[in-house]
Amino acid sequence: MATFLYRLGRSAFRRRHLVALIWVALLALAGVGAASAPVATSSSFSIPGTEAQKAFDLLEERFPDAGADGATARVVFKAPDGAKMTDPANKATVGKAVTELKSGSDQVAHVTDPYTVQAVSRDGGTAYVQVSYKVNGMELTDATREALKETGEEARKSGLTVEIGGDALQTVPETGAGEIVGVVIAGIVLVITFGSLVAAGLPLLTAIIGVGIGVSTITALASALDLGSTTSTLAMMIGLAVGIDYALFIVSRYRAELAEGREREEAAGRAVGTAGSAVVFAGLTVVIALVGLAVVNIPMLTKMGFAAAGTVLIAVLIALTLIPALLGYAGKRVLGRKARKAAADAPVADKPNMGTRWARFVLRRPVAVLLVGVLGLGAIAVPAASLEMGLPDDGAQPTSTTQRRAYDLLSDGFGPGSNGPLMVVVDGDRAAADRTVTDIKGLDGVAAVTPATPNKAGDTSIITVVPKDRPSSPETENLVHSIRDTTGDDVLVTGATAMNIDFSQKMNDALLPYLALVVGLAFLLLMVVFRSVLVPLKAALGFLLSVVAALGAVVAVFQWGWLGSLFGVEQTGPIMSMMPIFMVGVVFGLAMDYEVFLVTRMREAYVHGERPGEAIVTGFRHGARVVTAAAVIMIAVFSGFIGSSEQMVKMIGFGLAVAVFFDAFVVRMAVVPAVLALLGRKAWWLPRCLDRALPNVDVEGEGLRKELGGDASEGGERELVRA
Repeated sequence: MATFLYRLGRSAFRRRHLVALIWVALLALAGVGAASAPVATSSSFSIPGTEAQKAFDLLEERFPDAGADGATARVVFKAPDGAKMTDPANKATVGKAVTELKSGSDQVAHVTDPYTVQAVSRDGGTAYVQVSYKVNGMELTDATREALKETGEEARKSGLTVEIGGDALQTVPETGAGEIVGVVIAGIVLVITFGSLVAAGLPLLTAIIGVGIGVSTITALASALDLGSTTSTLAMMIGLAVGIDYALFIVSRYRAELAEGREREEAAGRAVGTAGSAVVFAGLTVVIALVGLAVVNIPMLTKMGFAAAGTVLIAVLIALTLIPALLGYAGKRVLGRKARKAAADAPVADKPNMGTRWARFVLRRPVAVLLVGVLGLGAIAVPAASLEMGLPDDGAQPTSTTQRRAYDLLSDGFGPGSNGPLMVVVDGDRAAADRTVTDIKGLDGVAAVTPATPNKAGDTSIITVVPKDRPSSPETENLVHSIRDTTGDDVLVTGATAMNIDFSQKMNDALLPYLALVVGLAFLLLMVVFRSVLVPLKAALGFLLSVVAALGAVVAVFQWGWLGSLFGVEQTGPIMSMMPIFMVGVVFGLAMDYEVFLVTRMREAYVHGERPGEAIVTGFRHGARVVTAAAVIMIAVFSGFIGSSEQMVKMIGFGLAVAVFFDAFVVRMAVVPAVLALLGRKAWWLPRCLDRALPNVDVEGEGLRKELGGDASEGGERELVRA
């Protein structure tokens, strides 16, 4: 592989005009496709095989006009002190609001009158109007949302407190500012790392091109493939991360080859042949992690994974072709002034740097470093044992939002469970529905049960059950299970709360199979890369340690509330059910990037004759600074999302930031060299049967060096000076 990539790098360097033109044309083509494609409304969300989904499917068949999976809104009215919502003036205000809501949009399915459906609190101080829509929250038009907000504004003029809850006002969080801040921070880190604006600009430019092609392609295909807006968000996040990393690795190796006195074309070929091999296999591990999301069997996640994997493949291809082409344009400006001056005098000798000194420190005290790293992460991981998964509700919103204020008003007036009523669907006649109502009333945790509402045919009924506790509480989850266990197979529990519970269970059940698939395939891939059994095993165990420690930190902050005020956590609750799998997929890819780049350089040095300890030092001398820069960039990018007002986005940003920190600076920089130092030559042991069975892909470039006959760059110093 190294030989093939070496030739590819030299070819791209020589034919830089053609390569650059091809990528610009692809970017333009994707942009035109995105601009001319029909607007995608939303990705349909379904959870095949769950009871909540079966109930929704049954409702669509038996209650076609009910809009069972449509968006909902609750307009909550609270009377001033000393007044009641049953006062004539207040009743007139609410009646006017009901009329305006019914006529405000053709997307409205139906609107309830609180005075006819008993939606007035016992003390008469609070009432609410339930609005149901024909489409889900992401398909609502801006005009529909504005009509909802304007109704609330009009009602406030009468002196009532009016707040609006429900998923009708939920929109995809805007992340543009966070991405811009992340790119700016990345640029600063790259300038510090390389000491050259040109070298710093190349990874940013190519990452943006790759993300542009990937996201534009997703946008162009969104309508045809039913892709949601979250698909492009994930692709953008991961595309930027790996795009910067892969380009950073290639440019760094190119500069090292120049510093050894090689000609620019030769340096580009060798950089792609060696660091490019690491990029290929690092990219494959990320693709495995993303495509593996298909095992969860949730169509939305599967599409997100495949789309993001496509963006990663684009990033790999750009690193292998566009980077050497742009290096051909950059000339000697890819080096900083000091490096250019040194190169004009003589090739730069390898000097001890921070990476060298740290590696030698670890080699002197491997046991102490290993114990501190493992025990430290183990202590941080302890809270993960108390992990409770769910989906945040409006109670997790900041108190400044109308959704949170509506949630609190409903809790005060009707009890916490009123924010998440359960919808029970009875597939049977009226007698079966009445028996179900009686059975549910006898269960613990039930605050109220409405009479059954049959369809026109009389063969299906809907029952609304109000729990005593808030939607995301364990007590409400227990109630859902109790209803399902008590009633027969013809009774199905659904609604937003039940759907969230089923979604969380589905994610929980898929976690171990997903982890086994991703880690197992990556283990085999890394075995091929490193020609070793123990190195891939150490890489996988180190990754698991960093992810569990990150989950422990997330539980401590967002579930237990430790340091919650520091991160803007206003309401503790269960951890987002997607979080563990999401962290495994994203962090695994980034962790393997660092592992492959750092340890491949060690393997390369070992294969070329260095002793195990010397190889560790060599790997850190060349790779530690680059890995550190890549990790700092990712931590800064992910940390930018912690400031989001959305609890889910905040949690994702925090979890990914701490996971990258733990994995890059504790596992890869401390645990990995300590383990390799203790193993010595055994680290690179591979049974003979596996050695014969596994393909030799020559990642470390041993075959390339033999083919080139050592240093194939005589006159390189003069070529570098002339450039």
